[in-house]
Formats: sequence, C-alpha cells, structure tokens
Amino acid sequence: MEKIKMNTPLVEMDGDEMTRILWQWIKDILLTPYIDLKTEYYDLGLKHRDDTNDKVTFDSAEATKKYGVAVKCATITPNAERVTEYNLKEMWKSPNGTIRAILDGTVFRAPIIVKGITPYVPNWKKPITIARHAYGDMYRNTESLIGAGSKAELLITDKAGNETRLPVNDFENTGGIVQGIHNTDESIAGFAKACFIYALDSKQDLWFATKDTISKTYDRRFRDIFEEIYQKEYKAKFDEAGLWYFYTLIDDAVARVVRSEGGYIWACKNYDGDVMSDMVASAFGSLAMMTSVLVSPSGAYEYEAAHGTVQAHYYKHLDGQKTSTNSVATIFAWTGALRKRGELDGNAALCAFADKLERATLQTIEEGVMTGDLAALSTIPNKKVVYAEDFLLEINKRIS
Repeated sequence: MEKIKMNTPLVEMDGDEMTRILWQWIKDILLTPYIDLKTEYYDLGLKHRDDTNDKVTFDSAEATKKYGVAVKCATITPNAERVTEYNLKEMWKSPNGTIRAILDGTVFRAPIIVKGITPYVPNWKKPITIARHAYGDMYRNTESLIGAGSKAELLITDKAGNETRLPVNDFENTGGIVQGIHNTDESIAGFAKACFIYALDSKQDLWFATKDTISKTYDRRFRDIFEEIYQKEYKAKFDEAGLWYFYTLIDDAVARVVRSEGGYIWACKNYDGDVMSDMVASAFGSLAMMTSVLVSPSGAYEYEAAHGTVQAHYYKHLDGQKTSTNSVATIFAWTGALRKRGELDGNAALCAFADKLERATLQTIEEGVMTGDLAALSTIPNKKVVYAEDFLLEINKRIS
C-alpha cells in the first residue's frame, strides 16, 4: 500500500531505557510501514542531555511551539544514584518540568479503557481525567541543606527595591532542609481556562482541589483565580451545557473520587496531579494504560505516556533477556500526536490511521493477546502472554 504522506513534521523526543527500545520498535513495526513519517528529532536520552548541558530539552520545547505537535518518550529525571551511574555533570532537572514550564500548558491524563480489565475500584465505570497544572511548585524549586545554627528567611524585593523578610525557620540546634517554590497568576489563570475549555469540549464536570485550609496564601490563590475566571467567563456556559464545577479540599476530593463512578475531570496542582494520575492509572488497570497530553495556551500539544522508563525491564534487556513490557500508552502517545497533526493539517488519512492503530491495539488485548501486567488483571479466558516485540507484531496483524 502507498504510505500516508505528512505535510508538517511532528517534534519527536526520544527517551531512556526500556521505553527507548519500545519507541524504536513501535516506529519500525507499526508506523513507518504505513506512514512516510516526518519528524524533527531530538534525543532527550539522559546522556545526550548531559552532553548538551540540557540544551536539547529547551530546543525540543521551542520546536514544539513552532510545529504545534510533539510526541515524547519517557525520560529519566536523575537523582544522586543516576548521576553516578551515568557520570553526569550535574543532577539535571526533570525534562518534563522544563518543557511544561516553557510551554506553560496543562497536562490532561486519562486511562485507556479495555474490555476484560476491571478497575480495582468496583464502582468506577467511566474514565477519570486528571488535569495537572504543568508549571511551577516543586518542579521548578530552589532547595538547600541547612546547617545547625543557620536561619532561613523568605526575602521578597518589590519593584521599588523595598525588602520584606518572612521567617521560615531557625535551625538553632540541628541542621535541616529548606525549599522555595513559586507560581504565577498568569500560569494559574491559563491552567484554569484550559480546564474549563477542556471540560466544555469533552462535556464533563470539573472538580478542582487544593489544601487552602493549610496553605492559606499559596493554595488559596489557586482557588480564588479559578473561581474568579469561572464566574466571569464560564459559569453561564457550564449552566447551558448542564455541567458542574466545584472546589473542594484535596483530601475530600480523594474520598469523593473513590466513591464516584468516574466520568469527570479532576484538576490538581502540579505535584498532586503527578501522584493522583498514577493512582488513577494503576487503579484502572496499569500505569502503562494511561494517556497524557500537554496543551499550551498557544495551542501546542505534546503527547507522551504517563509512566516512566521501565528501568527493571531495561536491565533485563541489557542482559539479553526478553521482557513482556506494556507499550500501549506509548502507542497511544504516537496515535494522539498523529491524529492531532492530521487534524491541524487537514490530513484525514493520518487521522484515520491513528484510529485504526488504536482499535488494533485494543482488539489485540480483547482477543486475549497481551503483556504480562495486563494478563495478571484481565478476566478474559485463555489469555496468551507475549513478549514486548511480539505484542507489537500481533497488533500489526490487526491493522486494517
């Protein structure tokens, strides 16, 4: 068959460890035989980030602004152990955090529903979409060890040069740690608008949760900006659409979510969204069964899997062992990006192929052929567990 042409390239961000291996297999088996794949490639593997002093991460984000659509492989955010393992120059920040800060977007994550896999929460019947604020907080923090006898203060210098000092803690008799985080009204407002627009587009209720009873200034600012924008710009639209927006405390939201049947958007601050999206994904079946898309105010989209680099499987792969690694979320990152590229370019064939590939992926699982993590969850009889590459080959048989 003639390959599908692409008018505009995708920004392709390669990654690390086992997901990097899956990335190439997906391209070779499921994409390039059918698409004349056009990408602007950036290697975000940890070693190359180190070689470029992380410039490649910034370049990939700027390219996403230029071309409008990106697809990203999972990447390592190094800790002290990774610095030693990879002999890094320094402990580079999260590439996802850097990209999100540059694009100033909102991350929407939702589970991939497949027949035969029942959520761990029995009353969950519909997907729960996590809207994660994609800027600031601990992902753009400044932190330090503090020696005994030191004193930590928050220093604020206004436009006129006037200083305000707020005490953090007096480490009189013991050492400790200190962390400074921030956010901006502009970014919070962009987050709120993205959530309201996405809720209207997807016809889902919107929940927003922080902890403003404890964080009476920082978290309260989020709550107030959401409420102001909702009342001024979106309440009438929500009323007309029969949708509901409400604010609650994060701990109350967790209790409500567990008792609900799903089918709504749960908006969270950066860290809360990071944690809760993994919880929702795991409770629906698997961390490898969750989509993730970053949407920027400028209209750029960056698709990725919501999980990490599958380190344990990568070490087995290096030892020559085959692994049954789940690639579904990475496949759906590609299909999401290809579909959006097709929509923006008016390329119906590219959109149709993305739909076909997703159907083939779900059909493979529903017909009983799956990776080990899904087999442990699936109620389908006579399951066949296959290795990662064989799973992709099985999907390829069903593309039509």
